[in-house]
Amino acid sequence: MNLIFLGSPGSGKGTLAKLLSSALGVPHISPGDILREEVKQNSELGHMALPIMKKGDLVPDEIILKMMKKRITQADCLGGFILDGFPRNRAQAIGLDEMLSGLDRSVIWTLQFEVSDECALKRLGGRRICSVCGADFNLFTKPPKNSDICDICGGKLLQRADDTDEVILNRLKVYRQETLPLEEYYKRQGKLIRINGELEAEVRLTEALKALGK
Repeated sequence: MNLIFLGSPGSGKGTLAKLLSSALGVPHISPGDILREEVKQNSELGHMALPIMKKGDLVPDEIILKMMKKRITQADCLGGFILDGFPRNRAQAIGLDEMLSGLDRSVIWTLQFEVSDECALKRLGGRRICSVCGADFNLFTKPPKNSDICDICGGKLLQRADDTDEVILNRLKVYRQETLPLEEYYKRQGKLIRINGELEAEVRLTEALKALGK
């Protein structure tokens, strides 16, 4: 089952993608995670992407499409995948359709997660990531015992560079300009399912599985 998750930053699509990935037995693919790993490794791609990511802007389509094709054609994706944060604009959506058509595959469903800007700011602005083990917390919805220390390994908790209020607001603006039109693109294909992104994660999982007929 080849799925796409759409939603503004902070819509909870990443959290649900991980849960649904486990439930369906297909990989959760996030270009943001892949890019951040490239930055961490100081690769050429990472150096190109870092200043763009810090501003909350979108990485050029040709880089993303090449990276995603390499990932989608790996063996663990033969039974399906969940794309979280890709495609982000119409050009990427068309590129993805053409890519999958060449592989004799297609997008089955697109799940659109809907949240208010207030909810998005609270979720992202309060997010903290452990610098050692990568565990994630949220000062509002999943607070650590100590605001600076990871409950799991004792590592220092950090705020991502793209989680400041200024960058979050820019990311929401970019989303509306570039990604929101994808709703209509997939709606016309009869592949759009809307999910209330402000529900608790387990409730969203139940709703998503029901919508997918699982």
